[in-house]
Parts: sequence; structure tokens; C-alpha cells
Amino acid sequence: MEVCNQNIHDELRVSPADIRSSIDVLKEGRMFINTLPGGEIPCDDQGGLGFYFSDTRFLSCLELSVNNTSPVFLSRTLRDSHFSQVEMTNNEFISNDGQQVLLQTVHLRLLRMVKDAYYQRIRVANFGSCSFEVTLSVKLGTDFADIFEVRGTPREKKGTWQGNTLQRHSASINYMGTDNIRRSTLINFSPAPARLREEDCFIIAQYVLRLEPKVKNYIYIKVTPVVEPAAGMPSTACEDSLESGDKDDPETAGKHDLGFTGVARYLIDAYQSWKDECVRITSDNEHFNQMVNVAITDLRALSTVYPGTGAVMEAGIPWYAAPFGRDSLIAAWQALLINPLLARETLRYMARYQGREVNPWRDEQPGKILHEMRYGEMALSGELPHTPYYGSVDSTLWFIILLAEYVRWTGDTDFLGEMSEILENALSWCREFGDMDGDGYIEYLCRSEKGLVNQGWKDSWDGVIHRDGALPEGPIALIEVQAYYYRALLDAAELYQMSGSILKAADLRERADRLRSRFVYDFWTDETGFAVYALDGYKKPLTTIVSNPGHCLFTGILPDGLAVKVIERLMEPDMFSGWGIRTMSADEAPYNPMSYHNGSVWPHDNSIIGYGMRQSGALKELRLLTDTLFEAAQFFDHMRLPELFCGFTRAGKVGPVRYPIACDPQAWSVGSVFLLLRSILGLQCRGNEFYVRSPYLPRSLKILRLENIRVGNGAVSLEFARREDQTYTSVIGTEGMAKVIFEKEV
Repeated sequence: MEVCNQNIHDELRVSPADIRSSIDVLKEGRMFINTLPGGEIPCDDQGGLGFYFSDTRFLSCLELSVNNTSPVFLSRTLRDSHFSQVEMTNNEFISNDGQQVLLQTVHLRLLRMVKDAYYQRIRVANFGSCSFEVTLSVKLGTDFADIFEVRGTPREKKGTWQGNTLQRHSASINYMGTDNIRRSTLINFSPAPARLREEDCFIIAQYVLRLEPKVKNYIYIKVTPVVEPAAGMPSTACEDSLESGDKDDPETAGKHDLGFTGVARYLIDAYQSWKDECVRITSDNEHFNQMVNVAITDLRALSTVYPGTGAVMEAGIPWYAAPFGRDSLIAAWQALLINPLLARETLRYMARYQGREVNPWRDEQPGKILHEMRYGEMALSGELPHTPYYGSVDSTLWFIILLAEYVRWTGDTDFLGEMSEILENALSWCREFGDMDGDGYIEYLCRSEKGLVNQGWKDSWDGVIHRDGALPEGPIALIEVQAYYYRALLDAAELYQMSGSILKAADLRERADRLRSRFVYDFWTDETGFAVYALDGYKKPLTTIVSNPGHCLFTGILPDGLAVKVIERLMEPDMFSGWGIRTMSADEAPYNPMSYHNGSVWPHDNSIIGYGMRQSGALKELRLLTDTLFEAAQFFDHMRLPELFCGFTRAGKVGPVRYPIACDPQAWSVGSVFLLLRSILGLQCRGNEFYVRSPYLPRSLKILRLENIRVGNGAVSLEFARREDQTYTSVIGTEGMAKVIFEKEV
């Protein structure tokens, strides 16, 4: 068997910045910046901080100083995932004219945004009684590191520096990659610095400011990533900001704010338009409102348009700011309640790159849906197979599941016609390539020398493991993948039924029935009284107690009695931490609450399990799970559930323990909020009919309103009210042909 590389997460360098309690992230389109809360990217940082575009870091240093002293961070505010305001003051220093400037005399306010570039406005004000002169310095630099290089993947060869160019108002740092693509970081200043110089590969801009009492001084900085056009390369960063002057003309650059005002106006309007298109959710709990509002704007930030392909949900920042098959599809599925158009656009993107050939280097096969698409130097030069890479065993199944749910939710049969060939190819992959040994199950085996050894959602090198810590040999048949396959067969049958292909639908249902009849025999064991994790290459079961069987609940593959046993087992103390369900039992030998997949808590994992609890009628367990996850969110910045957190047991008033290098925001963690909300309220949509079944409000809420829910070609608005332990529903309004149907739990 060919041995593949370990998952990149286990090679990550963890820097002091990575383990800070908070990192600021701003994203728009294919650009994002992540910094310390004060807006700083330390020049000696070895972690993942920086300004990125197209899988390349275009800014790896951004430091501010006043007379050689670092400012004191006071506070920062993040708005709508795209705008940050930072407040700072001064340490004590001696001014240029010899005066002693006491602590907290100078106030600095940074306004920060990302659109087609990174924009920063620095406002400096003197709140002392006397004027004095200071030197404000801005230090910038870049390493043009590929995102995989930042994450720890070693490189045998690096591209070449092409030198720096300095003008009065601007500087550019230039690099030629091993992919023969020239990349530059263009830095514009307004007004022009008093001095602009190079120092040890860094660019240093110095402003000499006479600070009069109560007078505000403004400095604008714009950092633009520029990529030389090349065959197969997406379009470069654009220069279309409103009010911007000529980037190199000293006669115009100093007269404007480098487009700052226009960009601010554009982003405010764009985010408001997005909110207007989505469901409006309000409650009597401000913490809950904040969690929901941040999640809605995070969906906007993570939905990214790629030239020639349209929009797609990116997986997460910083490591996975790229299209991911499994992650993007699941996140769009979770967010159907909020805006079903995310699903349509994501499906279109995945369809465009559906596998066409057998290519072991990329783990590609005809009909397969991609795992990950990258646009950086290492991918384009052939160092990595991510153009795209197909090492995901379940992306194809999630494509079918999402397609069916989208069509059911919206009644968009025209889109079904558009996807008909893609659906047929996906089903062919399941039969001809996914089932590697003809036993009716979907298995995976890594064939790429630079691919993932594990290709389910727990894709770290040790994410699939025996109870004694031994690693299994492949091909591997994961339990949740068989459940997804069962659901995908039934969903595809429904789609074919809609389009009039009755015989094809019947054949798919028969295949699903055969799979279900064998499933319990092979994936349940009396040894643990629980479902097995997977079957290895010898069809030997892995009996490790993990959360994966919980994904079977929503698919319907488990008989009712066994579904109850799965739920009961997942809620026992070794699995349920008090903040959510762990990925692995605390009683297992490989358990580590600080690991990536073997004992941590993943919100998306819990949301899928919670959705299955609703389908199984386990409302008591669903309520507990939802309440604790929403409570956990209060301990994280912006009330945002991260990609994962540590699996330590809840104790007293201490919150959940942060995982140091989790993506934040991360698409399917953002989507978890909405899938859990949909689950506890019992919401389903079928064309123009919107179903509400035995709703329950979390214990933190008394009133909850959902307005502008898209239902077929119309919309509905609902209000939920809790009195004691009962939740009541009122229809506020309907539009078009939409109607609300109330059902009770059977």
C-alpha cells in the first residue's frame, strides 16, 4: 500500500500569535487579512498572520511605532466581518523636540477594511495641552509564502526576489515564482511619507507630525496584491476603488484617501443588501442576536466569486480560504434556511470541476466531486496536486444530498435539468469507482504521493484509528459514508422521479434497500453495543467509540431501536463534554481532548447529529445539545463558534478551551448555528409548503422572529414564543403561494 503524506494540520507551526486569545480577521472576495487585535502583523511572527490573496501571503509584516515605541492596545470593534476599528494610545516617550510625552497623551485610531486591497486609515490626535513633534513609522514586508508553506509544508525550491521599487507615494515588492508568475505587493501612501526607505528587505515609511492639541492627523495606506496574468491563472487583484488616484502619480495620490471612503460606502451597501436577501432573525436575547448576525455576515464573507466559475462557499480562514467540496457543500446545506441561493451557486462551482479522468496524482476519477481547489504557486508549479485535488470520499455524496434538498426547498426544477448530467456522472462514480471491491459500500484509498491518507471528514493522518492506537490499512469504509450513500441514493431516486425517470428511480431505491439490509450486520457490534467506526481493508471493524455514527441519524439508515442506542451512547459522559459531543470517547486509548480529531468538539459534527436527533424524535437530547453549544458560543470572540474547540469536560463557570489553530470563521461551524436552529424549531420546506413541527425555543430565549424565509416562489414570516416549557408559533405573514403547515411530533 502506498503511504501518503500526513494531513497538513499535524505539520502546522504554532507561533505565539496563534495562541493569543483573539485574532482579527477581515475578508472580502478572495482576499483576507488576519492580525493581532491591534492590527499588527509582527515582523518576526512564524505563524499564519498576514494579508493573503490567491493562496499567497502578500503582507507578512505590518508594525506601527511612535518615536520607536509600540502603541498600547485599548480596544477593537469588528463590524459585519469586513470592518475593524482599533483604539490605541502611547507609551511614554521623548518627542522630536525634546519634550517628555506622558502615557495616554496620544490617541491612535485605526480603521481597517478589505475589498480589492487592504485599506488602513490611521488617525493621530494629541489630547495634551502642548504641541510637540513625533515620528510615526510604519514597517511593512512580505515573504510571498504559499499558504501550504505557511502551514508547514517544506519546499525544495523557492522563487526569486525581483527587487523593490520606491517612489514618493508608493513602494512595490516583487517576486517571481517557480510557476513563472510574477507577484508584487504594491503599497500606496497618502499623504507621502517624509521618508520612505528599505531596511533588511522591509519597507519603512516615516511621517514627521506636528501634533497640535485636539487636532486630528490622517494617514492612508493601501496594500494591493498584484499577480501577473498567465495562462490558467485567475484574474489579478483589481484597481477599481472609488475615489482612488493614480497609484504611482505623486500629483494625484496625495490628494485622495486612496479610495478609503468609497470602499467603506461600497461594503456598507453590499452587506446591507446581503442581509436583506437573507432571513431576518431577531429575539429578546442580545447575545443570541449577535451570534446570529455575525454568522449571517460570515456567510457573506465566506461566499466568494471566482472568475469564470461564479460564487462558492470557502471553507475557513486562514488555512482553508478556498473552495472545498465537503465543507462548502455541507455549509450550504446547513444554510438553506438563511439563503438557498448559496446552495445553487456552490453546486454550480462543484459541477464545473467534476472529475473527468483517472488521474492518481490528483486522486481524480470520472464523476467525482473535488476535495480542494488552490490557486497558489505550489499548486500551479506542480508541487501539489490541488488544481483541483479530489481526495474526498464523501464530497460526491454530499453533492447529491444538497442538490436534492435545494430542489425540494425551492422547487427549482430548471436547475435540476441543468445538473442532470452531473448527477448521472456522480452516481456512476459511486458504482464504478467509489465501491472499490463490489461489496456495495463506498471505500477510499489514497493514490497520490502528496494526497491525504484519510479522506473522510476526519482527514488528519490519525483521524481513523483502532482502539489500541494502531492505524488501519485501506481501503477504508467509513460508517457515515455508507449512511450518506444511502441518503444520496434515495435523494437521487426522488430527483429522477420528479423528472419522469420512473425505472431509474426504482433502481436507485432498490440499491438503497440492499445497502440498508446489509448495513447493520457489518456496522454494528455486540462488543461495544454500538456502531463501528469503519471497516478496514480486510473488512475488519474498527470498534473505536467516536461521534461518526451520529451522522447516520438524519439519513434514516439505522432502524429506530439502534438510532435510540446511538443517541443514548453519544450523550454519555465520556462522549458528551457538557459543551458538545466529542469526536472520540474519553475512555479510548487514543483520546486527547486537545487533538484535532480524537477528542475535540466540532460544532458542525454536533449540528449534523442534532439534526438527526430531530429526525429520530430525540427532542430532549436535541434541546440539551443546542443549549450547551449556544452557551459555548458566548465564550468565543464575536459569539462565533470556531472550527473546533478542546474536549475538556465542562466544570463550574469555566468556559470551553480554545483550540489554538482553529479556523475562525469556518463555514460549517457558521452554518451549525442555522442547522441547529432549524432542528429545534422543526422546520422543513417542500416547494411552496413550509412545515413547522413541535418547535422548541432554547432556554435563553422567550421570543424569536424569523422573517423573509424563502419558500418556493414565496416567503413566510413566523414568531415563536415560549411560556414555561411550551413554545407557540404565530404566522406573521406570507407572500406568493407559500403556506405554513403545522405538524406534531409522532
